[in-house]
Amino acid sequence: MDIRNTEPHDIRPSRRGLLALAAASGLVTALGGLPTFAASAAPRRPTTSPLLDPEDAARNQLWWKAPGAAGSLIEQGLPVGNGRLGALAGNDPANELLAITDATLWTGGLNDTLQSDGQFPYGRDDFGSLTQLATLTVDIPGHDLGVVDAYRRTLDLAQGLVGATYDVGGVTYRRQIFASRPDDVIVLHFTQEGRGAYTGTVSLAGTHGEATTVDAARRCASFGASFANGLRYGAAVTVHSASGTVTVTGTSIAFADCRDLTVVVSGGTNYAPDQAAGFRDPSVDPERLARTKVLAAAREPVRDLLHTHVADVRPLFERFAVDLGPSPAWLRELDTWERVQARWRDDVPDPELEAAYLQFGRYLMISGSRGSLPLGLQGPWLEGNDPDWMGDYHTDVNIQMNYWLADRAALGSCFDALADYCLAQLPSWTDVTRRLFNSPTNRFRNSTGRVAGWAVAFSTNPYGGSGWWWHPAGNAWLCQNLFEHFEYTQDRAYLAKVYPLLKGAVEFWAARLVTSTVTDASGVSREVLVDDADWSPEHGPQDARGITYAQELVWQLFGNYLTATQVLGRDSGYAETVAGLRERLYLPEVSPTTGWLQEWMSPDNLGETTHRHLSPLIGLFPGDRIRPDGSTPAELVAGATALLTARGMNSFGWANAWRSLCWARLKDAETAYRLLATNLKPSVNGGNGTAMNLFDIYETNPGRGIFQIDANLGTPAAIIEMLVYSRPGHVELLPALPAAWAAAGSVSGVGVRGGFVVDVSWANGRVTRARLTSTGGRSTTVVAGGRARRVDLVPGRSVTLGDF
Repeated sequence: MDIRNTEPHDIRPSRRGLLALAAASGLVTALGGLPTFAASAAPRRPTTSPLLDPEDAARNQLWWKAPGAAGSLIEQGLPVGNGRLGALAGNDPANELLAITDATLWTGGLNDTLQSDGQFPYGRDDFGSLTQLATLTVDIPGHDLGVVDAYRRTLDLAQGLVGATYDVGGVTYRRQIFASRPDDVIVLHFTQEGRGAYTGTVSLAGTHGEATTVDAARRCASFGASFANGLRYGAAVTVHSASGTVTVTGTSIAFADCRDLTVVVSGGTNYAPDQAAGFRDPSVDPERLARTKVLAAAREPVRDLLHTHVADVRPLFERFAVDLGPSPAWLRELDTWERVQARWRDDVPDPELEAAYLQFGRYLMISGSRGSLPLGLQGPWLEGNDPDWMGDYHTDVNIQMNYWLADRAALGSCFDALADYCLAQLPSWTDVTRRLFNSPTNRFRNSTGRVAGWAVAFSTNPYGGSGWWWHPAGNAWLCQNLFEHFEYTQDRAYLAKVYPLLKGAVEFWAARLVTSTVTDASGVSREVLVDDADWSPEHGPQDARGITYAQELVWQLFGNYLTATQVLGRDSGYAETVAGLRERLYLPEVSPTTGWLQEWMSPDNLGETTHRHLSPLIGLFPGDRIRPDGSTPAELVAGATALLTARGMNSFGWANAWRSLCWARLKDAETAYRLLATNLKPSVNGGNGTAMNLFDIYETNPGRGIFQIDANLGTPAAIIEMLVYSRPGHVELLPALPAAWAAAGSVSGVGVRGGFVVDVSWANGRVTRARLTSTGGRSTTVVAGGRARRVDLVPGRSVTLGDF
């Protein structure tokens, strides 16, 4: 092994100016944060500007030639978010419109009364739904699009800024929007160059029929209300200017002849992640707290608010960088939406756009998953109060896919939202499982008559409640995500924190597994343990035993639990019992009839051949039992490949992302890349694909599409998986590098299971430089170009590898 240098190293990859930024700002980005809408001390302010210069900012900037239309914000609005509050901005010059959502604004509740079929109700009142908090409008008469020239709007991914510029009558007008986590507000700042001024009104409206009131003395408008479930919520806005006048008119705030204008809005609920408190904090008055926050922020110079926000976002964003190669010059001249359309129309790779799509996914993670509830089906970005599937947490791929990106893309702290959510729900999940899972009408009940631990349904809410149907293997899949985070971080304190979740899921399966007899090809019979009556999501029979989906997940769960007991030195006796159960688990085989990996412990295909879900392939991805590296029987890899091929190449965005990840695991670069290209197909009339604002659109019915965030996070994870594959003790560089990126490129900051971070550069399809840094790991094997090298490192140190 060629070790060119060994040096102490910060666990984050170096970026030009990043350390200087931290020193200049005097800020430390803490992991986690306030889990609720709560009062907090004023944040520390940067002592020098953390803003990127325009040339550097442009490297991670998307842009458009037209604003988003009211009524189409979900496809055209630009997202901002502070981890709890999210907003979609239209950027119309004459009518700025923000659709604002708080991640905790949920109807519904525990939902623990079963229907006659033993399953949970699944409606907006019983199970509940995420809903939109408010709309904010800034009306500016005289700035209609018909009189505007040189319009341009931008999304600055690195700094978390939405901007728009345009000319009217020889004056250049600018606006900037950002959602600050330190100040817990959304800020809109309007400026101009020339002799222009702003005149108009600001209006704040709830979306559930609330009455807005105003405080004329403080130029503040607000509303507050509560749901039938007792959740209180509220929002507030204030406006100020260093010039002109700002007054209250009716329930709006008017401004006149203002050369600059600052609008500050905030809001939230009294949700608390505590089952013992009924998931409420009775001490919080959301409307009053929202007023306090906006008035406090408004007392600060807007420059300081901006600098504080950017100093919070940039260190997260800059932990990771990717360069997939240059795009043709003619594509660079197009705006983002034109590039999406041209890429598909002309079938031409656009590496810079593809890299930007990855970074857009990271931007959504930073904006939507910090210090509050995790990202559900849409994250905190709604347009209306009726998101499909309630905007909930689907546990049969969607919430799991949302978090495949975090550790791979140097955003491990954003994973905390998922872990904290599961821990907060655990007492309710456990109680409901023990009371209701073995209902005699539940077709998925344990025929053993025993029940222990915890389980969930296919849908979960933030009140410990489940909806739709029971999902026995959902607990094992959630635990796979939770344990993988430990594999990336090697954080023993974290593992101890989630250990009750792992153990509870194991206890559930120890009570559920039943005995079955299988006979091999030579006629030898043996007893094995299998899942009870179950459903392979989301098709086929609902009473099949030993479905591949569950068998793979439980095998992984038991293995992860055994590792956790060893690392933490706990429950050695119970670990022996679990090890014995794992040895007896039935592991799926290849069908002699179809040549596919079996899905239902049957040689026959009992479902839809091209079904969107890849449930039986969970041992290929996200699991690691099926490996194309010679450690897995060739017939098993061939069976998985045949099943994946049969599933097809044209599905919904999240299903294409999962397919791409599986093909990357099989080292089929071009097939994995084609699925990325399919997801970048422009969505037309609600069809599957990418919308103007890069949101992934899921076609629910002909002519009707909805935003679903999992593809926006799963597809970037697939891009990284093409460049770096890892499991504890093993890292492979460029396992599925497509021809479109092969000429030259680099990626840095990629998380590696086992406790490492890797930076990789390549040319002509071969690794030219790799740098491995330990974030807690001590030994791994690095594979590239068919060569394998063992690397031993002390945590906090790095090695640079050459001669690949």
